[in-house]
Amino acid sequence: MAAPAFVRVSGPPNSNFLIGYPGISATLPRIEGKVEIRPSIGISAPVHVSLVTIALQRRESIHPAADSVTKKHLAAPRKDIIDIVGKEMLLFRCPVGKEYESVLCMDLPFVIFIPYGRGGEEVARRVPPASLQLPSRTAETYYELVVTVQQGQADQKKYMSPVPIMRYDTLSTFGMYNRPESAERVTDHLVTLGISLPRWSYGPLDPVAVYIKLSPNPDWLNKAKKVTISKITVGIDEEIIYNHEGDEPTRKVKTLTKTTQSVGVKMPEAGYFTNMGLVFPAKDLRDSDGIIPRPKKEFPMYAVGGFTTTGTLYKIEYYLTVKAQMSGAKDILLRHPIVVCPFDHEGCKEEIEAIKQAAEDAAMVSPDNPMLPAAHIIRANDPEGLRALGVAMVGGERRRVIE
Repeated sequence: MAAPAFVRVSGPPNSNFLIGYPGISATLPRIEGKVEIRPSIGISAPVHVSLVTIALQRRESIHPAADSVTKKHLAAPRKDIIDIVGKEMLLFRCPVGKEYESVLCMDLPFVIFIPYGRGGEEVARRVPPASLQLPSRTAETYYELVVTVQQGQADQKKYMSPVPIMRYDTLSTFGMYNRPESAERVTDHLVTLGISLPRWSYGPLDPVAVYIKLSPNPDWLNKAKKVTISKITVGIDEEIIYNHEGDEPTRKVKTLTKTTQSVGVKMPEAGYFTNMGLVFPAKDLRDSDGIIPRPKKEFPMYAVGGFTTTGTLYKIEYYLTVKAQMSGAKDILLRHPIVVCPFDHEGCKEEIEAIKQAAEDAAMVSPDNPMLPAAHIIRANDPEGLRALGVAMVGGERRRVIE
């Protein structure tokens, strides 16, 4: 019976496993580190190792009824999937004809490149969604490094290490989100509601400004001038679509915040113009004692409940809604899609500099040949094997070497 191995995954010195920025291809997002295998019984009892592999695994699950105590037990059970991100890597295999290698110490460096292509239907090239856990675990996505170790005839054992992954392609500082967006809507041909947004990516506590224009139909001017504009409401809706790629998608819409402006004027011939604004809501990370709790290993701490994301089992979208309530004409409701980023605008500005630096560093890295350090393996019969473990033979006994 082989002695069980002690297996640990460690990242580069003084940094995280994750290098680069997922969602930004120029930074070559990747996970770097090494798998360390040591004896778990005694300091110098050799362990038998036949095969070592590593993979990045994504676990995704949904339970739309989990936030309701009554529906939770009646609804379908939690649905989950497990996917390998990128490719599984073979780190070690013992030579042909040998069942295992007896090792005292094994350090196996690895690098796993995270897909960064749009990919369309080609799932293997899609950028993986960010780690997220919604309240009551109605939907969650998390990642873990899975090390598989085969020890001779024994069953393969798997060792998991959680890795939180964030996405950086929705930063509100990117130029594509800072171009004005406009939209129009008509319900009964009398009045047209038009809106314009100076930018359309927002994070926690970011100001959301919207320019609103109500204009009469020039062909029905006399009738349109009799319309009274009662009030205008601006809000932000969160829409979660569970099982969005499946047969029976479930939609849940929640209004996060809204503000109303009373108007009470007849429709002017030139139209009615106004600016309205609100603040994107933020989640308080502190508890009742004002202390920020220790984050979970699998999930980063976000100051928003959710953000724009698309997984395999769920999709979260956000809409800016503008509703004009009128007498003498039908109410008009306009829903315009916006992007929600987990970081506020100031945080996005700070990230941009680091992203530029990461892109410069990534220019030196080749995905086909990432130039990993050599594996460090000390076998049981190596002459200096015990010394490498800090052990020496003293009078026929193994003793720790005290430098």
